[in-house]
Amino acid sequence: MRLTLGFSTCPNDTFIFDAMIHQKVDTEGLQFDVVLADVEELNKNAFDSSIDITKLSYHAFAHIANHYKLLTSGSALGYKNGPLLISKRKIYANEVADIKVAIPGKFTTANLLFSIVYPKVKLKKEYLFSEIEEAIMDGEVDAGVIIHENRFTYEKKGLKKIIDLGEDWEEKTKNPIPLGGIVIHRKFDSKIQLKVNRVLKRSIEFAFANPNSSYKYVKNYAQELDDKVIKKHIELYVNKFTVDLGDKGKNAVKTLFECAKKENLIAAIPEDIFVV
Repeated sequence: MRLTLGFSTCPNDTFIFDAMIHQKVDTEGLQFDVVLADVEELNKNAFDSSIDITKLSYHAFAHIANHYKLLTSGSALGYKNGPLLISKRKIYANEVADIKVAIPGKFTTANLLFSIVYPKVKLKKEYLFSEIEEAIMDGEVDAGVIIHENRFTYEKKGLKKIIDLGEDWEEKTKNPIPLGGIVIHRKFDSKIQLKVNRVLKRSIEFAFANPNSSYKYVKNYAQELDDKVIKKHIELYVNKFTVDLGDKGKNAVKTLFECAKKENLIAAIPEDIFVV
């Protein structure tokens, strides 16, 4: 059986998917046609149900949960790995509502977390995540919400942190930060959904047990080519919750949606959001 599979070129994604797409583990007869794209492009692709399995921001998932279900393996969820709001100059919390902010996509979880903390901000401009630092330095925007490897590069460019949105989330909710997950279309029956979940879990466990096996594949697509940064990126976003969300991870996801619903940022979602 062939299935379309979408994920980003970020090191955490290429690391966890390498074994299953290159048949290094038992895929139980499944084969995958890979679609590589930026996370916001993947988000938008899922809105028309054009892909079978895909990486998705949790924010985007909240809008299409009637069409997809979350796998319990593959999530980017953890501690101290959330988005940051940065700028060239010191900006106080009470100023944020009136400044122009770059975001890495309307449906990213980064934008959702930012909107939960600063619901009154009106001046937002969407950028590819890797272009946000430059937009701030060039004065196109006053501040920006950064994700991925930009966490490791912004200080070297003289930029300053206004707030760590992940730390704010952790302090307020006592939950890990749910950033993105892997979803499968509801058109597939539970046997197929569970099979995909098993194969992905097997791929992640292989990646952990054989960390050098995916090196060429990861390196080929990494935006930041420094090996130390790639290693930090993977360590930050791939963890025990990636292997399996567990009750704690599932609760964090549900809490995110409850907070977003309270601010009228999303509509109500179905109860059966996880593949079981």
